Amino acid sequence: MKRLRVALFTSAMTALAAAPVFADATLFIGTNTTPDNRRATGVALGAGLLLLGFEFEYANSPESDADDADLAPGLKTGMANGLLQTPFAILGVQPYVTMGGGLYRERLGDDENTGFVVNTGGGAKVNLAGPLRLRVDYRVLKLTGGALYSTAHRIYAGLNLKF
Repeated sequence: MKRLRVALFTSAMTALAAAPVFADATLFIGTNTTPDNRRATGVALGAGLLLLGFEFEYANSPESDADDADLAPGLKTGMANGLLQTPFAILGVQPYVTMGGGLYRERLGDDENTGFVVNTGGGAKVNLAGPLRLRVDYRVLKLTGGALYSTAHRIYAGLNLKF
């Protein structure tokens, strides 16, 4: 019985002393610039503890229309990323750098490639009002497995909700 009380007391003290975890969700729209500009949309869900954070992200860029002179493949990505960020906003801005990886699917007409993607980038979360922030982000994506374009660049802005 004494061991149970000690275990419960230790668990309670650990839970009370733990630092809070902050989470956020982002809906974004931007552009995939490889090989030409086309819309990129997506969602990211993340959590952070002081300087370190992580997120899961899904993004989609449609393939260019058949009418376009320069055909560009559609690109869908699902990635897990680590973030190194300031623990709080500095003058209303919380900068970060990120790196991660996951899977991609590239499609152009009947041609389709699936493989691994690694990304690096950075950005900032800018306080707007209360828990609402503007998030701006730039990523360089390295695609493996026979992709038509092995390097893609994505720039986006989105609404970020901190909770």
